[in-house]
Amino acid sequence: MTEPTADRLTLMTVHAHPDDETISMGGTLATYAAAHSSSTDTYVVTGTRGELGEIVIPERDTPEQHAKLGETRMGEIAAAMAALGVSHFVNLGFRDSGMVGDAGNDDPRSFHQHSTTDLDGTVERLVRIIRAVHPDVLATYDEFGGYGHPDHIKAHRVAMYAYMLAAADGYRPELGAAWLISKVYWNANPRSLFMEGMQRLQAMDLPFEMPPLNAEEFQFLCDDDIVTTEIDGREYVDQKIAALREHRTQLDVDTGFFAAMQLMKDDAYGREFYRLVVGKRAGDSRENDLFAGIQ
Repeated sequence: MTEPTADRLTLMTVHAHPDDETISMGGTLATYAAAHSSSTDTYVVTGTRGELGEIVIPERDTPEQHAKLGETRMGEIAAAMAALGVSHFVNLGFRDSGMVGDAGNDDPRSFHQHSTTDLDGTVERLVRIIRAVHPDVLATYDEFGGYGHPDHIKAHRVAMYAYMLAAADGYRPELGAAWLISKVYWNANPRSLFMEGMQRLQAMDLPFEMPPLNAEEFQFLCDDDIVTTEIDGREYVDQKIAALREHRTQLDVDTGFFAAMQLMKDDAYGREFYRLVVGKRAGDSRENDLFAGIQ
């Protein structure tokens, strides 16, 4: 674990599986990784290795490939982090829980079960990392995990609980000296921007059908007025797409949804939004820097 440096600002993001970090925050990570040499450090934490994910490559969708999928996905996230320029990433070592209702939800080794039956034991691993790294900003999902995935919800709970316990002098001093994170953000997807993008896509002659324009059915969307922060990562769109390509067992960026997003890549991939939930907002307008207001 790299030791913190007093004259630098540090961003830590907490996710559920390899690929989540790139899909939701790839532009942000690339933006701050690019500033690494002068002012910032960037850390990515994932809870699981994603053993229960699908394999979108037909010829690799075999029992043998699924048996080693966790190992494969750890290689994919290493390549994705290299594409984004992120040098610090760590996995908490829990097992993937699968989608809502899957049998993996009941596996006692799973992130979902472990953080339900022993939240303190689960959080301990992240507290140790926080106290070693000294992040100034923590970014993760909202309380619904973005779209209700059990592991995303647990990543949210673990991140928020670790944020509180890491700052408590009386909690497990053997894990390191207490550290208070200055600001905490939840990833956000403003409804208006998404619907505008859907309308633009529906006006195009696409080789596939777009879903109906009913924003209420998209549970990962939020009201615009709760969005506090926008990171403009359009300079790093190509890096984000390159990182998405590295998650090759999970994503095909040349077909379907991800291909459609490339038609509007500057907006769809280059702009990422957040909701500040801990810390002081820098002014009344939307922030454009997660470190805004931190000395």
